[in-house]
Amino acid sequence: MLEEGKKVYLACGATDLRKSIDALSSLVKYSFKLDPYSDTMFVFCNRGRDIIKILEWDGDGFWLHMKKIEHDRFNWPKSAGEEIMDLTRRELETLISSTRLRSKLKRRKILRPDLGEKYREVS
Repeated sequence: MLEEGKKVYLACGATDLRKSIDALSSLVKYSFKLDPYSDTMFVFCNRGRDIIKILEWDGDGFWLHMKKIEHDRFNWPKSAGEEIMDLTRRELETLISSTRLRSKLKRRKILRPDLGEKYREVS
């Protein structure tokens, strides 16, 4: 799916993800003025920012990839004047995996060593 050199376009703001392949490809063609049949991935997110869909043409048919996360939200750009952004493959990977990264990071509370306190993890 995430091939090197493949173009990635992200739809800023919320998209109604009840839309299927035909409706999303129409959105790409008529709203964004882009070719849904190109060697490109188009990424959409719902209002709750917990589901993304990726529309991709593979030469003889569309793929519709979907990811739903359970306990977090995607860090999704709002549509402040922009309808669509182009991303690198690396930026898309970061966007998709950012929730896993946040859950792996442990917050540490810094305590005062001069008072005999030590570093400890805070949950």
